Amino acid sequence: MTTNGADTASGGPDGFGEKRIQVLSPEVARKIAAGEVVDRPAALVREFIDNAIDAGSSLIELTIEEGGSRRTEIADDGGGMARGDLELCWHTHATSKIRDIDDLGRALTLGFRGEALAAAAAVSRLEILSSPDGREAWSLYVSPGGERSEIRPGRRQRGTTVRALGLFDAIPARKRFLKREGTEAGLCKQALIDKALAFPSVSFRFVQDGNLKLFLPPAESLKERFSACLLSQTEENFLHEIHASGEGFSVSVVTGGPELWRKDRRQQYVFANGRRIQEFSLLQALEYGVQGWFPNGVHPVGAVYVQIDPALADFNIHPAKREVRFKDSGAIHHAITTALTGFVRHGSLARGAGADGEFRAGDGQGGQSGPGGYDSHGGYGGGSGAPRNTPDDASARLALEALLENRPGFARAPRMYQEGAAQTYPEYGSVGEQSAAYAADIHYLGKVFGLFLLAEKGDRLYIIDQHAAHERLLFEKLLAGTIPVQELLVPLALDTGDDEEDSFLERKKDELARLGIVLGKEDGQWSIEALPAAWKADDGETAREILNLKNSGGDLARSWAASLSCHEAIKEGDYLDPLSALELAAAALALPDPRCPHGRPLWVEISKEELLRGVRRT
Repeated sequence: MTTNGADTASGGPDGFGEKRIQVLSPEVARKIAAGEVVDRPAALVREFIDNAIDAGSSLIELTIEEGGSRRTEIADDGGGMARGDLELCWHTHATSKIRDIDDLGRALTLGFRGEALAAAAAVSRLEILSSPDGREAWSLYVSPGGERSEIRPGRRQRGTTVRALGLFDAIPARKRFLKREGTEAGLCKQALIDKALAFPSVSFRFVQDGNLKLFLPPAESLKERFSACLLSQTEENFLHEIHASGEGFSVSVVTGGPELWRKDRRQQYVFANGRRIQEFSLLQALEYGVQGWFPNGVHPVGAVYVQIDPALADFNIHPAKREVRFKDSGAIHHAITTALTGFVRHGSLARGAGADGEFRAGDGQGGQSGPGGYDSHGGYGGGSGAPRNTPDDASARLALEALLENRPGFARAPRMYQEGAAQTYPEYGSVGEQSAAYAADIHYLGKVFGLFLLAEKGDRLYIIDQHAAHERLLFEKLLAGTIPVQELLVPLALDTGDDEEDSFLERKKDELARLGIVLGKEDGQWSIEALPAAWKADDGETAREILNLKNSGGDLARSWAASLSCHEAIKEGDYLDPLSALELAAAALALPDPRCPHGRPLWVEISKEELLRGVRRT
């Protein structure tokens, strides 16, 4: 017989016998509850620094010994505590930050539940020295397990020092699960960095076993602090800061340009009201926002900082406050992707965002053009999200028109655009004139390895990937125009692997049709009824490409244009006559964003000086 899932008897087939359920002693209960908040020294660091920041500190120093298990200490110059506060601060749920249940929905402080010091007292020997004014100071000593306490007069400048000694000495079972000292010390350092990233105006010091390991002076911006914490001196030049806002929240994003990437996501962070949280959807927004500007298989470094009205988020769902429940996470996700997409398509991420590397988008609600002149709606045509016409953009398109003209010796796939008269741009002249104008100072030298075009311009040598360059030019044309559609004589079956893929096709059917992918559905079976006229992939690849669009981050137009241009572009080994190669090289060098749609650079550039140094002719 069971009650609430617990066996209530120890003997007899009828379940009647000696009771097995009992109420734990207060000492055991305290230690179990403390383990939810403090599971290792890094948790002490996190909780103690939260209290120091809430106290208004401008300087915080972390000192650890033996990975923090022997000693974890935080000293600050914050508001400090008087004797009366010191007597109460280590008791369970003793807090100065809320008074009633309604305050939970308004709390802007990092801590508010009064658990940190109580948890530390339950699993270590806790000592606190504090002074609110630098004249009167008191020391608190709490015995291991939090059984008794003692307060004595002390001496200290304004602020507080909190010291936890002998972590888990009284709970050997927990202590056995700690990692080696170096690992625990690294986790303590990371906990400090997590706080430092969110509070650039605060100075931080990290001392390990008597040695100063890290010093972070106050920083003027999130970007500057991110660089100081995580990047080398040469990498900081490729960092940018983007801002956006929405109803009840604002967002700042620090991210690296395409020159700065990692093979994993360990240098990606999300913060909400100063707390580092685990929120995959916002990390996903960071990746989606810069999609196409980084090579496949790598990830941008960066951090997303959300400042939100506490009434729109619940921070009380995890013992260590690592998770947050947002009332409308979709709006935040949209604001991040819109701001980043506008930033990179405006050209700032590819070419640099100015002296301070900062960019401010619109209100994050869509439908407005930010100061960079981008349309935040996305899609093809006027709402494509691509940059508005600039001389460089028009030049690249003009070169593309010339490149796509039928020329002897230009091996390529069948023409994918409707035939018609050569397009002209009155403000820039005719296609032929423009092509000749910006190709005049480029000297085409030849091709190597069946893939790379060699071109000389001024005192620089360019080694251009012919496939990537042609792919980018086709991609730009696709975003600026429409796609001719070819109906299939026999519809192609499209099998969805799960409900998620089926739901994606249902939601995006009309948008896919505008991209040249016309779908039908009969008796629960999807079929492809029409495709872009130039599409040449086999049935299996076609189905995979269409279903993979669900991972496009909402920008179907861009992802599909990238797939189309990749299939259409000339390949490695394809022959190009010298005139066509010259025009391709000229058009590629005129592009404002010299990367293929998948993020790879179009060329390698070598100066005459570098070549001379290479053969020691200096």
